[in-house]
Amino acid sequence: MSARANSALRTDDRDLDAAIAALRDRAREWARLAPRAKAELVRACIPRVLAAGDEWAATGARARGADPAEEWLAGVTPTVRQLRLFADTLDAIAAAGKPPLGRRARTLPNGRLAIDVFPASGIDRASFAGFTCHCVMDEGVDRDAARRRQAAFYDVSDPDGGVSLILGAGNVSSIPPMDVLSKLVADGFVCLLKMNPVNEWVGPILERAFDPLIRRGYLRIVYGGADVGQYLVYHEEIDDIHITGSDRTHDLIVWGPPGPERDRRQRENDPVLTIPITSELGNVSPVAIVPHAYSDEELWFQARNVVTMVTNNASFNCNAAKMLITSRQWPQRDRFLDMIERGLAAVPPRKAYYPGAFDRYARLTEGRDGVRRIGTAKDGTLPWAVIRDVPPGSDDDLFRVEPFCGILSETALDAGEPDQFLAEATAFMNERLWGTLNAMIVIHPSHERDPTIAASLDRAILDLRYGTVAINHWPALGYAFGTPPWGGHQSSTLADIQSGLGWVHNTYLLDGIDKSVVRGNLVVKPHPAWFYDNTRAGAIAPAVARMEASPSWWKLPGLMWRALV
Repeated sequence: MSARANSALRTDDRDLDAAIAALRDRAREWARLAPRAKAELVRACIPRVLAAGDEWAATGARARGADPAEEWLAGVTPTVRQLRLFADTLDAIAAAGKPPLGRRARTLPNGRLAIDVFPASGIDRASFAGFTCHCVMDEGVDRDAARRRQAAFYDVSDPDGGVSLILGAGNVSSIPPMDVLSKLVADGFVCLLKMNPVNEWVGPILERAFDPLIRRGYLRIVYGGADVGQYLVYHEEIDDIHITGSDRTHDLIVWGPPGPERDRRQRENDPVLTIPITSELGNVSPVAIVPHAYSDEELWFQARNVVTMVTNNASFNCNAAKMLITSRQWPQRDRFLDMIERGLAAVPPRKAYYPGAFDRYARLTEGRDGVRRIGTAKDGTLPWAVIRDVPPGSDDDLFRVEPFCGILSETALDAGEPDQFLAEATAFMNERLWGTLNAMIVIHPSHERDPTIAASLDRAILDLRYGTVAINHWPALGYAFGTPPWGGHQSSTLADIQSGLGWVHNTYLLDGIDKSVVRGNLVVKPHPAWFYDNTRAGAIAPAVARMEASPSWWKLPGLMWRALV
């Protein structure tokens, strides 16, 4: 019933070898190519991606059982934006040796350096009014150190470059091209992209869209399942690997199959894989609701926010809401959960296209009391599931296993006061939940105006061991904005990989990053285009992609008109 895991487009071994050899021949050339010339090649892909937008969106919608608007917003648009931002970065390096140090660098009250990375322009500020993102830098990284460490590849004289293998994700179609761009621009590698069989449909589209890079020999796209991946990861001509997928796949590559030999290798820090590997590997993504007497409008907006996080892409997103953290003393708790269930009931069950979804759903829902299944499932779909009141002190699989399907769980902490709740929720997210990718906190603006609670929120943001912490909004915005670094918190290790190591996107090419912090208003107007119940998304989404391809103040009124009418 789930999607096939085997590729229909397998590249044979001889062609794999030929692709790697061709890339090897161009590795030094790309590494030493002038930034301005790189910018021209990257920018030349933008109109090609945009021209393929209708096909990309329609094909992805068929593959996922989605509306094309979703694929425009999650696939086409972030890819276009990333191309433009990286081309701008390369132009800045050509002019000044480094990109700007974000939009602004400032010192936080706790002494850490913060670098504002979104909005990246006046048009960003107008299009995403009220949204911001800054990077909290590691302790000890001041402004001078941040500037010195920024865009380090471009400080190397006569680099030799190398070949990076990108093991593309199967869930979101923008992930493979954006990972490729990160390796090409930030690290100076030529790239071999192996498509995941689940979304190999986008491979031929990317081949046409990225033809300027492919034609020059800086990128190759290949196809196949686990056997092809196994062949490539240990290939002697591969210098670097990036994987977006599961921690199980990562550990199989790095440490070998489970058993005594893997245990020995991990104990002695003797990995099978001896070349660098970066990764982004998923998360039991938490949403903590700070208790308050929210208005009906505020509760309903945030309920729809959570529903959007659950239902988008049939919940096959590493940043989909998976664990609500509430206060047992919050009087609105049941009402909020009822609102979420009402929202889920308005979204027909989605095609469960990702392999293993049915097994994970059964494992995590069967035999439990209080599982609420929402919607009538037909062939190939799964009903949404809400699991309330999971005991926070239990050893429940829901705290450790990413469902990667339409399951939303809830647990309630005893803390009733906002500052106490923030402290307990932070400890719970850090210590009890698997993963380090992203976390979300919902908090009322009146709390942020209270000095005591505001200080507790600042402490929670600093203490949370997640690569992205979002206030009031889906952390996926940090992924889509492009300028913020995206990845797991760097407290992970190769032996305990959690959500992975290393950053992608990060178009300011920062180094020494602790986390990204996305902020937005508790309620946003007009209706966000990515919300599940935005009936204008079909008109808005292609216009957003066109704006990203070539930002212009002249386009903004038309975009806002589509959003409002």
